[in-house]
Amino acid sequence: MQTTEHTTDLISRAQEHGDRIAIVEGDRQISYRELLDRSARIAAGLLDNRADLDEQRVAMLFPAGIDYASAQWGIWRAGGIAVPLNLGATLPEIEHVLTTAQVSNLVTAAPYRDKVQTLCAQLGIRVLDLAEMNSPSTPALPRLTADRRAMILFTSGTTSKPKGVVSTHGGIAAQIRSLVNAWGWRQDDRIPLFLPMHHIHGIVNIQSCALWCGARVRTFPAFDMQSILPGVAAREFTLFMAVPTIYVKLIEGINALDPDARKPVCEGFAGMRLMVSGSAALPVEIHRTWEGLTGQTLLERYGMTEIGMALSNPLQGERRPGAVGMPLPEVEIRLVTEQGEVIQAEDSPGEIQVRGPAVFKEYWNDPNATAKSFVDGWFRTGDMAVIEHGYFRIMGRLSVDIIKSGGYKLSALEIEDALLRHPGIAECAVVGVPDDTWGEAVAVAVVPKAGHSLELESLREWAGERMSRYKLPKLLQVVPKLPRNAMGKVTKPEVRRLFEI
Repeated sequence: MQTTEHTTDLISRAQEHGDRIAIVEGDRQISYRELLDRSARIAAGLLDNRADLDEQRVAMLFPAGIDYASAQWGIWRAGGIAVPLNLGATLPEIEHVLTTAQVSNLVTAAPYRDKVQTLCAQLGIRVLDLAEMNSPSTPALPRLTADRRAMILFTSGTTSKPKGVVSTHGGIAAQIRSLVNAWGWRQDDRIPLFLPMHHIHGIVNIQSCALWCGARVRTFPAFDMQSILPGVAAREFTLFMAVPTIYVKLIEGINALDPDARKPVCEGFAGMRLMVSGSAALPVEIHRTWEGLTGQTLLERYGMTEIGMALSNPLQGERRPGAVGMPLPEVEIRLVTEQGEVIQAEDSPGEIQVRGPAVFKEYWNDPNATAKSFVDGWFRTGDMAVIEHGYFRIMGRLSVDIIKSGGYKLSALEIEDALLRHPGIAECAVVGVPDDTWGEAVAVAVVPKAGHSLELESLREWAGERMSRYKLPKLLQVVPKLPRNAMGKVTKPEVRRLFEI
């Protein structure tokens, strides 16, 4: 294969890894050399005798695996912008992404094509089957500079319709470099990947960091404990990254094993060099329970689609439960009051603002939203935090997690963490609801543990021994499960609707 492209850092580094195995998917595997060859042929097929896609948006619909990585790299090497789609999204949600990003082509495979074929025909979008994209020749591929747009990921849309977050090749490389440096990624690392691949957690933190270093990724179409735990017990993995809900499921699943089966699984987790939790707040109780079960102290970090990862507990040093650590390499962080004043002291909450090469370029085709999201070059995250003894602690989203009650700003995350210590509560979500006396009052949706019942008065009595008066729950909803998005994060607007009269 001969190409004369100027590649991105991620792809040029892959050329150094040669015949090392890059991805294992079931009984299939692909080396770095084969991944480069396959993605070049996909790029040639996308170009179809053109010199450059010139940042055309190309959607992709795959789970984690060889096809996903091949398609992503192929789109990039053809000069296109990759737009990963959520496999679990509804057709209206997919339509919003396709039309907002002005997608011209969609690349997928036979098992997923039927879901989008009719919609794409209506929208005039060409659907390409990856199995048929195997160009016999690989002509010169376009020059990819760091400032070229590479990917559009869509926000979770907690307060408005999801927006398309545009990252450049240079921005993605900055995100990878920061994590490789902070978390000590190595060529001999091996990691499972089972997270949704329309989210930065799976795309950058796992797949891209691993492939940058020459490490090995074993992919799964979704989280399946029965498929993943045998690999853990066999010491197949050196790293593990997941969201809090998965750690909750793992705790339940491991405790349900008989002692002979439990021991090698716990030892497998204990032998990993690093385990990370992110994408949602990790309750302190889960942090401590996991450490007691496996001996592993989870590393919690903070990031978002627009900025990549920004804060992290240290690889070496104290990993503090309930905190997200300090700024990562190449990342600048400041806290700012509602009045726009930069906070210099500890123990004073403010909005997290971020600056650095990893920050996104723009919201696609939405200059007003882009302009409102920046102040003097700093991105306004909309999240509130406080610094305590040198570590940042997230208080929550200003829009959904900060409750203004009785003149105080309460963190819903802190209240949830306290309530999870109740012996009858399996899961809970706290929101603020309008209240004539307090401004906003604390409302709690709970999932009870099996065999337990919960009533508001008994919960208030229990909480009264642990919380000040304005933090006590005023409303209670007992539910069989909490509404969550694809990454397992509770969707607070849906929780709040439970209390609307």
